[in-house]
Amino acid sequence: MQGVRAAVALRSTDHDAGDGPASPGRPTVAAFDFDGTLTDSGSVFPFLVSLRGAWPVLRAVVRLSPELVRAAITGGQAADHVKERLFTRLLGGLPIDEVDRRSAAFAHRHLQRHLRDDTRRRLEWHRRQGHHIVVVSASPECYVMPAGEELGVDGVVATRLAVGGGGLLTGGYEGKNCRGAEKYARLVVYLRSRGLLSNGGGEQPVLWAYGNSRGDLRLLNAADHGVDAGRLGPLGRLRRFPRLSAVAASARGHGDADHMA
Repeated sequence: MQGVRAAVALRSTDHDAGDGPASPGRPTVAAFDFDGTLTDSGSVFPFLVSLRGAWPVLRAVVRLSPELVRAAITGGQAADHVKERLFTRLLGGLPIDEVDRRSAAFAHRHLQRHLRDDTRRRLEWHRRQGHHIVVVSASPECYVMPAGEELGVDGVVATRLAVGGGGLLTGGYEGKNCRGAEKYARLVVYLRSRGLLSNGGGEQPVLWAYGNSRGDLRLLNAADHGVDAGRLGPLGRLRRFPRLSAVAASARGHGDADHMA
């Protein structure tokens, strides 16, 4: 029931917002997934390799391969659980200061190699409209945060890694994996903390949400404007939502060219 109340609180009542500006005094929020949406590929395994090297990551993957295969098929809690086990094997005991430093370097390299031009242009479109832009990701906050800073977004919501005694990572999550319903719930908390979401009544922000996988489905369902940024088209899990290319074309039709200023 708590998730249902949050959905009602966040969804706007203005379904004719289209590509034009929101009503005066009413904010618009654009929430972008990271892996496969802002970038053209996943980031977790490259990140782990950048910290630990290819062979330790390969050994951990082999040991967890039955669970990884099951998680790829079923998703949900199975995926959350095996991801945490992988992190525990590979990240547990690493100093958080070193991880943060190397994560920032990884974020820069990853964006240089994998940032999608089409989604970047859409992000810039929202920036030109004066919208509040948030990256919402299941990937670790330690590198999604510096990636968001490099992209110039207003905020980042991502999976947090727990830090134990002596400033060492435990490898486990602090809270939950920021995927599915948790991704949406964390965005609601973020918007309330920024004063962008009312606790009851009144006008709420217009929400645009961009994703590429089933982990983004809850967020797109809650948005006024959910956009499928995936590459699978009619074969993808988000196929009932308008495609990114169609939304960008609509913006051009409204007289705002979808390109870098």
